[in-house]
Amino acid sequence: MEKKHLSSIANNVLHTCAMRLGTSVDELVHEFEAGWEPKMEGYSRKLVEFCCSKGLTDVCSKLEETLVDGSFSRITFDMMLAWEMPSSADEERHSECVAKEKEDRKATCKMPREQDDILLFYSDVMPLLVDNEPSVGEDAFLWLGTLVHLVADIVNGRFSFEMLTASTENRLHYPAYDMFLKEIEKCVKHLQTQATPTGMEMADDEFILHVEGTASSQRVVRHIGGTSWPGRLTLTNYALYFEASGVISYKEAIKLDLSKDSEQSVKTAATGPWGAPLYDKAIIYESSELQGVVFEFPEMTSSTRRDHWLSLVKEIMLLHRFLRKFKVDSPLESWEMHARTILGIIRLHAAREMLRISPPVPKNFLIFDLLDELPKGDYVLKELAESLNKVDAKHPCSASSILRSLNVSQLFIPSVELKEIKKEINDNTVTSPVQVDNVSSLESAIDHSRKEAKEIQIAKATVEELKDEGIGNNVQVLMGLLKPLKKLVPYVQEAFTWERPLSSTILVVTTMAVIYNEWVGKAIAALLLGIVATMIWARHRRIPDKVHRIVVYTGSDQTTMESIVSAQQGLRSVYDLIQTMNVIILKIWSVLISKAPKHADMVMVALVVAAVILSVVPFKFILMALASYGFVAASKIGKSKQNEKGNRRLHEWWDSIPVVPVDIVDEIDPNT
Repeated sequence: MEKKHLSSIANNVLHTCAMRLGTSVDELVHEFEAGWEPKMEGYSRKLVEFCCSKGLTDVCSKLEETLVDGSFSRITFDMMLAWEMPSSADEERHSECVAKEKEDRKATCKMPREQDDILLFYSDVMPLLVDNEPSVGEDAFLWLGTLVHLVADIVNGRFSFEMLTASTENRLHYPAYDMFLKEIEKCVKHLQTQATPTGMEMADDEFILHVEGTASSQRVVRHIGGTSWPGRLTLTNYALYFEASGVISYKEAIKLDLSKDSEQSVKTAATGPWGAPLYDKAIIYESSELQGVVFEFPEMTSSTRRDHWLSLVKEIMLLHRFLRKFKVDSPLESWEMHARTILGIIRLHAAREMLRISPPVPKNFLIFDLLDELPKGDYVLKELAESLNKVDAKHPCSASSILRSLNVSQLFIPSVELKEIKKEINDNTVTSPVQVDNVSSLESAIDHSRKEAKEIQIAKATVEELKDEGIGNNVQVLMGLLKPLKKLVPYVQEAFTWERPLSSTILVVTTMAVIYNEWVGKAIAALLLGIVATMIWARHRRIPDKVHRIVVYTGSDQTTMESIVSAQQGLRSVYDLIQTMNVIILKIWSVLISKAPKHADMVMVALVVAAVILSVVPFKFILMALASYGFVAASKIGKSKQNEKGNRRLHEWWDSIPVVPVDIVDEIDPNT
């Protein structure tokens, strides 16, 4: 019996769930209303959520069968539609929106006939194929992912949805969803057929996640010094294995244990003939026990294969780091996290097969690689660890149960826990693998982190735009930004040289008062408050709304020849500055090592006298004396009474210091 307050798709979903559970719709509604309170809102959606979670328990317990016959994709897609449009009022509003869109589409211009023969890519064809079909949004997809970890994970569900729907205006249609699930099934079967690395015995809970370097896949090359060895590279949820190619078969594999609690890292690397870094298509693994192990993934143009492997290896390393950091010791909880990571990698493989023309960003389908780069990702990891011990790993829709339903042969679960799982499935009392309270706290942390990531991405885009300007334009921008300081410099000089007596007097009195009363901290505080006042003034005057960009004027009154001469003089000035700095450093080095004994003796006596003065006289009086000397020396009276003889002797003393000779060589002699 249909419920009038529900939409047609919601009634259809309730009927399907009742048939699956061997009961009636009225009994499901009665069971739901037994726990319903009148004060609660969203009756229709809550009813749909309750019935779907009950129905999914039966669907997930027969997952392999429902995936093969296609019923899993149809049922779960209808559930997302029903969740998004649960009531009849929602259905009416949706119908009105669709009708309005069709009218707007008729008013648009048609494509010219001469462009009909232009070849369209998959991303252009898909919107045309599914334009009139129902579709689901991001929230519905994420809701289903909280119930069935095969479809998505709550941590990266929104990021995965963006990748899957980039060509369909962020709406997921059934053909794409069905293709995605079929690719997941193919990927699982493909990984189950992969051979164990030669000479290695894998653990009971070790599962092969990716293999390349075989006859049916692309090449992988290991670089050792100047030599290269092609072979097969295998990644599991514990280690990385490489088998060098032999004449007939593969040689014994080397194992890089990614689960060890040691200092290990993986990053990009460049390779080439004779060790020249020409091709940026490799990764290098380093640890406290092993020197750099380099694997290259040759391809003609891009480095997508390398980026794919780099993300997968980082994901496994970060998984074990997470388990150690948050002390996840329970076998069930640990394997549940392993299973969620494995399913994330399988979804990534499926998306790559589905979107071959434009491969997705790997981290958007992975958990730990995403959180490692996401702002506030450490907070999300903490929430994930807290929610993990409240996840029901025994539920048929949990990640570990899904892998078991897909007949993953390497799956390991303690026998005692396995009996409990079977009993839980038979009793059919649990409706969801994750508690709602745990989901809400974790999801709020993820949403907050995602918003910050978008803000950072927008900010980085503005920075990249400036970086692409080139060195010439960047120099001009720098000079333009420094122009306000250039205008301020003459005013400061006039104040220090007593050309503005009133300003100079105020500066002297203020400086002496701050030093004597030890108000340096208060002076810095006043400066900071002045900056805050300036920022508030700029906001009050709406300067950010009025000034959208800074205009830098690059014009000049100089002729071309004058500009060339100015550029040469500028280069000469830079060269002289570098030369002067080298001379100063070498002379100081000569004095420090007593290469010039007389000068060194004088410096040591001066330093001893300075040390005695600093230890006896209060420091504020020394600062006051130095400040007074500076102001007096800059005044006209000070300039008229300068000791030219003393300055000349000091200059002659500095010139008489010899520098340490410098030899520039290409190679270092070990005997020197």
